[in-house]
Amino acid sequence: MTSLSQTLATLALATAAGAVQACASCGCTLSSDWESQGFTNQPGLKVDLRYDYLNQNELRHGSGRISAADASQRTTSQGQPQEVEKYTRNNYLTLGLDYAFNADWGINVQLPYIDRSHQTLGTNSNGSAPASGAYDSKTSSLGDVKVIGRYQGFTPQHNVGILFGLKLPTGNYTKTGISTDPTNPGDGAPIDRGLQPGTGTTDAILGAYFFDSLSRNWDYFAQAMVQTALNSKDDYRPGTGYNLNVGVRYMGYAAAMPQLQLNTRYVEHDRGASADQTSTGGTLVYLSPGVVVPVTKQASVYGFVQLPVYQYVRGVQLTPRYTLSVGARFAF
Repeated sequence: MTSLSQTLATLALATAAGAVQACASCGCTLSSDWESQGFTNQPGLKVDLRYDYLNQNELRHGSGRISAADASQRTTSQGQPQEVEKYTRNNYLTLGLDYAFNADWGINVQLPYIDRSHQTLGTNSNGSAPASGAYDSKTSSLGDVKVIGRYQGFTPQHNVGILFGLKLPTGNYTKTGISTDPTNPGDGAPIDRGLQPGTGTTDAILGAYFFDSLSRNWDYFAQAMVQTALNSKDDYRPGTGYNLNVGVRYMGYAAAMPQLQLNTRYVEHDRGASADQTSTGGTLVYLSPGVVVPVTKQASVYGFVQLPVYQYVRGVQLTPRYTLSVGARFAF
């Protein structure tokens, strides 16, 4: 356990870099790697800077892919036509600050900056031309900050822990776009609440984790986390999200540590008069290979790709074909 305890560091990003909305495919489910797990026995400050790219450009209904023309023929449970979205491109830049007070207690702060572009054809579209409610949007701003504490004093090895904290309503939720609706073009088009940089709500975050060695060169971890809104804001309440991550890594190479994760996320649908209560929520499962490369004793870089192995969404939603994550980590 000595080797493992010295290398596991900083708090898990399992609830995602940036702002994870109740839209099932918005945000990233990756735990960026062991050294951003937040599991450490070594007091001190660690800084993680991570970039995530997520391009949602594949329309899906249930577990199947559909065309824009097919999406235009779908209706909601109220018999209304479904919105036909074209794409949502997400760029997340997240600064993680982790401080371990001692072997038992630590705290982590996640500061996300979100750059997101979105285009929708609206409702009553034929799948190619803009129609009612169509708009383009581009938002770049601070998202919702997360502050998460941890305690891992349950065992002498300090390899079992709990996570507890809050997502704060620091992100803007009133951004507007440019209407491309042929009957009402112009600025000031409202952006869907699930696509805003922030939700406007304060969310509770609770989780638990476990990590250990399988053999001399193999380690593994398991982590579960839930995030649920404690309030609603302007008739909007994001759906509760549940994450389950497991992973293994190989430490037999001096120059690099390959890793493999299985990331599962289940999200309930959004609620409230301002929410899309039809096309939000679902279940995602990703297989995520990656590698960590030590640069010095205090610094390392990492990269991961998330590949979907199962995607089920409610209503009609955009999903990504893959997600990319790269980052750098520093210990002080």
